[in-house]
Parts: sequence; structure tokens; C-alpha cells
Amino acid sequence: MNGEENNRVQIRQRNRLPDFLQSVNLKYVKLGYHYLISHLLTLCLIPLMSVIVVEASRLSLDDVHQLWLQLQYNLVSFIVLSVVLVFGSTVYIMTRPRSVYLLDYSCYLPPSHLKVKYHQFMEHSKLTGDFDESSLEFQRKILERSGLGEETCVPEAMHYLPPRPSMAAAREEAEQVMFGALDKLFANTNVKPRDIGILVVNCSLFNPTPSLSAMIINKYKLRGNIRSFNLGGMGCSAGVIAIDLAKDMLQVHRNSYAVVVSTENITQNWYFGNKKSMLIPNCLFRVGGAAVLLSNRSVDRRRSKYKLVHVVRTHCGANDKAFKCVYQEQDDNGKTGVSLSKDLMAIAGGALKANITTLGPLVLPISEQILFFVTLVAKKLFNAKIKPYIPDFKLAFDHFCIHAGGRAVIDELEKNLQLLPVHAEASRMTLHRFGNTSSSSIWYELAYTEAKGRMRKGNRVWQIAFGSGFKCNSTVWVALRNVKPSPNNPWEDCIHRYPVELNL
Repeated sequence: MNGEENNRVQIRQRNRLPDFLQSVNLKYVKLGYHYLISHLLTLCLIPLMSVIVVEASRLSLDDVHQLWLQLQYNLVSFIVLSVVLVFGSTVYIMTRPRSVYLLDYSCYLPPSHLKVKYHQFMEHSKLTGDFDESSLEFQRKILERSGLGEETCVPEAMHYLPPRPSMAAAREEAEQVMFGALDKLFANTNVKPRDIGILVVNCSLFNPTPSLSAMIINKYKLRGNIRSFNLGGMGCSAGVIAIDLAKDMLQVHRNSYAVVVSTENITQNWYFGNKKSMLIPNCLFRVGGAAVLLSNRSVDRRRSKYKLVHVVRTHCGANDKAFKCVYQEQDDNGKTGVSLSKDLMAIAGGALKANITTLGPLVLPISEQILFFVTLVAKKLFNAKIKPYIPDFKLAFDHFCIHAGGRAVIDELEKNLQLLPVHAEASRMTLHRFGNTSSSSIWYELAYTEAKGRMRKGNRVWQIAFGSGFKCNSTVWVALRNVKPSPNNPWEDCIHRYPVELNL
């Protein structure tokens, strides 16, 4: 094999996730079981209470009368028992986590005049005069292999010649996306903006002053004591982080609504240089955003779509390579952009392994956990050449929302998690229709599943996203009813055309 062929093999290997069958870190298994054991009291009380209820249902009237007579002669015992029961019930009620419900969510649908076809993208890039021939050819190849279709959208400022990136244009993009999603959300749920008690906004690359969360508060005249947060620089997985933060806030504040807004801003973050690793985001990232309404009010369960079951977050930032694999910087000519490392896929694979190893004990059937744990312990104790058993996550989840970061990411997750094509369909079609919309992509994917009429009561949904830092985060939802698409679903005008055949 000559040197050129060796280089091609090395590049193919770097662009793949590592084989999960080869290594699993035991500390993440321990962390997952720690989460499980932390809920041991609840798990023990449920069967105990079930046994008490069953035995009580078998008592006849004579049995109840005899029991009352016994208690009359043992008044002290009766009082002590009552106090213990009341105290135990109170402790359980006060310490149990509050349920978090997802009433509805809304995804922004960009206007048709923002759509950009392949030839328009390439012609526009050429006419700007910022890219040399090598960079133009590189972008053309990335587009052809990206999995993006001909209807993805770029912001208004990028349609001008020359492009007009400015603070004002970036604010306009943010307002159109956030307010567009929120208007539909409030209309669909009939919740008044002033009833919102918690607001979390995430956007990595555009963090003006006043903040994006302040822009929303000003637009909708939200109340003065609202708990607002603005998350920046946390990448494409920040949507899950925002959900986790809102969940924690809802554990503290009773009878509250929380709104999460996830978006990214492209206007001021388009790269106009010729460094290859910084050109990739130009080809993949597109306009998009989502707004999500959460509640901890028990009365909202009846009208909610989903209940939040788990959030598992994994951060690999202690590793220098992981920290710098998605890195905003300036090139040699002082032009700012986001650089993607050649090690990105390997780092994403390590983060995913850690995340799913922690998640496994929380969601997998006991049979899968036993097989996984026995093979792992055997490998660690006996140093045997045994491949760890990779659990079948299809037994734990009915639907998968894999962050639509690019075709290669979806391909490798489908392969390593042994998913069927239908499980990755929502991710592939979202990438094709909307492109990489960063942290909001998992909501476009959920909207696709609903638009296809596939969401049934009791179905479990796994949303999984990757982000700079480097992070891999997961959320698990359970459907509370047969979910129909909400009005103004982003797919309603094109769902009949999907799925489309992709040239992979």
C-alpha cells in the first residue's frame, strides 16, 4: 500500500466513531447505577405499598372489626404506628421530585425567500470574492456529501452581494427566529406570556447586551420576578442543558411554567476565509430555532404531550483535545470562524460511550442490563478477550432524535447503536429539509415523528445531542397520549414528500 492510500485509510478512520464493542469505561457504568440506587427508597416503597393494599383488599368486615378491637387494647401501638405512617408519607411527598410536563413546543419555519439551493450557494460564495478556487471546490464537495437538501435557509444578510453581516442584522435574525417560534407556542397553548415564571434561552455564538432572554422579556412584557437565564458558548447540545436547567428550577418553584428557547445565530458567524476546517460550518449550519413550554402543575398533565423522564449529561472538557475539537478562533488573516478538528468524530464517540453507559441502567430492561454487566465484569476481572455486550437500545426507546449535525454523525450512530433505518429517518430528513439548526434540531426531528403520526401513548423518545466543550447530552421523554402534530407544525406543508431517497 503506498503513502497516498495510507493517508486515505487514516482519514476514513478519523471520520468514524470508535467501535463501541471494543471498550466501555466502568466508571460510567457505576455512575448509571448510582443514579438507580439513589431512587432505591421509592423502588422499595412501591412494592411494599402494593402488598399492603392487596392484603387490605382481602379483609372481610369481621376481620376489620377484630382488627379494631385489637387496636383498642393497644392504643399506644396504634398511635406510634400512625405517627410513623404519617411521617413517612410526609417525607416521601416532600422529597420526591416534581413531575415535569411538556405541554407543547414550536419550531420556527423560515420564509421561503431565505431558501438556498446548491448552485445558489456556490455561485454566491464565488461572487463574494472571499474564497479561492481550492476553498470553493472544498465547499462544493462538502455540500454534495452533507445530506442537506435544496430548501435549507440562510439569514437575510447572507443573500446580499456583498453579504451584510452586522449587529443589527444579527439582532433581526434572532428576533425573527425566537419571536416566530414563541408566537406559535403561545397561540397553540393559550398560555399568557405573563404566566411564565422561568425563561431559559440558549444561543452559542451571538450574545448581545441586553441578552436574548431580555429581548424576549421586553417583547412579551413578561413579569418582573421572572427567573431568566441566557446560556452561551455551549454548542449544539445546549438545548438539552437548557431543559435540564428548567427542570431544576421547576423542582424549586411550585405551580410554574417554564419556557426554553433554543437557537443559533448565523449572520455574524459566517466564515469568509480559506481555512478548510473553518469552512465546514458554512456548508452545514442553517436558520432554525425552537420554543418549548414546560410545567410542573399536576393539572397540566391531561393536556401535555410528554413527561420528562431522564436527563443525562456528559462533559469531556477536562481533555485538551476534546476541549479544542470545536473551537472559535481567528485564522492567519484575522478572520473569525469555528474550527472543527479532524479528531471530532473520535471525541464524539468517546462522549457518546460515556453518556449511554450512564443512561443504560436507567432505561434498559433488566435482561439487557444483566447481559451487559456480566460481560463487562468478566472482561475486567479475568482480562478475557470478551467483547462487551452492547445493549439493544431499541428495547428501551421507540423513537430516536439524533442531533442532525451531519450525515457522517447520523451514519455512525445508526451503525454503532445497531439502529434500523426508520430509527434514523427523522434525523436524516431534518438534516435534508432544514440543515443543521444546532440545538433546535432535535425538536424538528420530534415534530417529524409527530407529523408522520407515529407517536403513541407510552412511547419513549430519546433525544441525543453533541456540542462544543466537548459534551454529549440526552433527554428521555414518555408520551402521555397519542400525539398529533400541533398547528403550524414545520413539516405540515411538505411531510407528504418525506422520506425522500438520499444519495448516500
